[in-house]
Amino acid sequence: MDLLRRALERQQRILDQAWAARDEDLPYDTPYEALIMASIIERETGLAQERSEIAGVFVRRLARGMRLQTDPTVIYGLGESFDGNLRRSHLTDSGNPYNTYRHHGLPPTPIALPGREAIRAALHPAPGNALYFVARGDGGHVFSATLAEHERAVRKYQLRRRQDYRS
Repeated sequence: MDLLRRALERQQRILDQAWAARDEDLPYDTPYEALIMASIIERETGLAQERSEIAGVFVRRLARGMRLQTDPTVIYGLGESFDGNLRRSHLTDSGNPYNTYRHHGLPPTPIALPGREAIRAALHPAPGNALYFVARGDGGHVFSATLAEHERAVRKYQLRRRQDYRS
């Protein structure tokens, strides 16, 4: 228990320091909301260089009243019933409070334990105009400003993944 207490205290110090130095005009009212966003960023990418760009996408979506529409939140809400295959029925289930495809705003709690860099990204999102991103299949993402661009990227990278899977 001492280890968990120390870890919590350390994360709280990191969050407090980052919150005090945060960018202006962020869509979070509390450090806890920033922690929730950081947890989503942590789950969306393992690439450090993409964290602030992903944060920027989510901040712009929240500012425009868009849903976050992020798979990791849905998966978290499914818990142990998730079998590794995210289905359309999962994305349309409004009974899952973590389903950011159906519910506006942040999910009710963090979905992961975010690291310092994800917290920093949540509080210092990259500027830009991208509102969408799709996984390339190599750990990185393609970012798009318009829905049309995003749909093209989805077709390109989702089709490639399906073809690679069949091979």
